Amino acid sequence: MAALPSHMTVIAIRAPGGPEVLTAEQRPVPKPGDGEILVKVAAAGVNRPDVMQRMGLYPPPPGAPDIPGLEIAGEVVACGAGVTRWKETDKVMALVVGGGYAEFCIAHESHALPVPAGLSPTEAAAIPETFFTVWYNAFERGRLAARETVLIHGGSSGIGTTAIQLAAAFGARVITTAGTPEKCEACRRLGADVAINYKTEDFVALTKQATGDRGADLVLDIVGGDYIDRNYEAAAVEGRIVQIAFQSSSRATVDFRRLMLKRLTHTGSTLRARSVADKGAIARAVEAKVLPLIAAGRVKPVIDSTFPLREAAAAHARMESSQHIGKIVLTL
Repeated sequence: MAALPSHMTVIAIRAPGGPEVLTAEQRPVPKPGDGEILVKVAAAGVNRPDVMQRMGLYPPPPGAPDIPGLEIAGEVVACGAGVTRWKETDKVMALVVGGGYAEFCIAHESHALPVPAGLSPTEAAAIPETFFTVWYNAFERGRLAARETVLIHGGSSGIGTTAIQLAAAFGARVITTAGTPEKCEACRRLGADVAINYKTEDFVALTKQATGDRGADLVLDIVGGDYIDRNYEAAAVEGRIVQIAFQSSSRATVDFRRLMLKRLTHTGSTLRARSVADKGAIARAVEAKVLPLIAAGRVKPVIDSTFPLREAAAAHARMESSQHIGKIVLTL
């Protein structure tokens, strides 16, 4: 193995603000600790939490790097003490607590997965954060089962495009919302049975219409705000609502009688602050249940666009324009 450089290029956040605060810097290459691997990054996914962190609204958890980036793909170049699963030159994709926007990044060995044959580094980098989030929220917390109906908000987002494909692959009926006719059409191509333009149509009325007035068994929500009350309305009796994010607001005025009358469950989760063991368990479930679907070509990440690492600001501007369909990825 060639000697590693002492320093690397990273994208740092100069101060909280717009995309222009992202700036290339030189930093020491980190050294993997116990149970950790050092990955030479080939590509890094861009996610909404990165934007929130850049704006000063989502600080990294204690001990995490201040460099943004929660998912990477690349080659293992060093292993810390106690690492048993990986060796140098292995190709991996990994969920990380931060530091993905860099030439090298540390990952816990249990949060890395093998890259399925035929998947490019760009596609591999678009998997961990999004697929871990969707698997855990839709199938573990949300208990989505075959022949159930799921309402997925933000169907053209990275989370949405993943959720549509996985829900359809596991035999669920998929209703989704998106903001343009083009995005709705993209959602249908990915497997959505019904795609609702939330700007011109009422998702509650159309969800009820599509389900014979029953409502959705599961609602996956990345919006929050006034969607919370409307999700209760759109949900079936005994329905589950899983909150993944709050693109509108984390506060809402809600009539909770519907929660009682319909016996609804409203839950939610975040991924970044979870324990190493929790994330490792999600990684194992994704490896067992989802990687075979990816390897078989039945499910794959939808790539909207790629940007070189140094153009991270342009990648963030693209995400904030909300014109993207699928994932935005930084390439090295």
